[in-house]
Amino acid sequence: LNRKWVVVMGINIVNIKTGVILTLTMALVFALSWSSRPLADDADADIQDAILSQIEAFANDDEVQAWEYASEGIKRRFGTSEGFLAMVREAYPAVHSATAIEFAQRVPHDGFDIQVVRLQGPEGKRWDAYYRMEMTDGAWKIAGVR
Repeated sequence: LNRKWVVVMGINIVNIKTGVILTLTMALVFALSWSSRPLADDADADIQDAILSQIEAFANDDEVQAWEYASEGIKRRFGTSEGFLAMVREAYPAVHSATAIEFAQRVPHDGFDIQVVRLQGPEGKRWDAYYRMEMTDGAWKIAGVR
């Protein structure tokens, strides 16, 4: 009896057919997991970019640019970019004048994501900020911070 032994990922396979099926199955699993990774990475990068861009706008007192990253719900609640910036300046000094920013985990939910951001405020106090992020017309918008 002449059997060809194949080693796939450290597993001895008795015949070529089994080895080919196992290899194709493993390749398919790898391809599916690889193809879904960029989507998550893109969301992470896009969410972080939106948050950093708004924090930068706050630091520069650029109310118009900060307003661009606010969700429609935030815009309805505050009405104007001036009122929004004044509220952030007063109520969220660590967001308005962050001296250090670190992104932690992102938690997807139905209809929104929560991005945890560790901030250091202007007086050195550290805060965990929970950004509620919503996708609107293909762009991530900030719908609130706690």
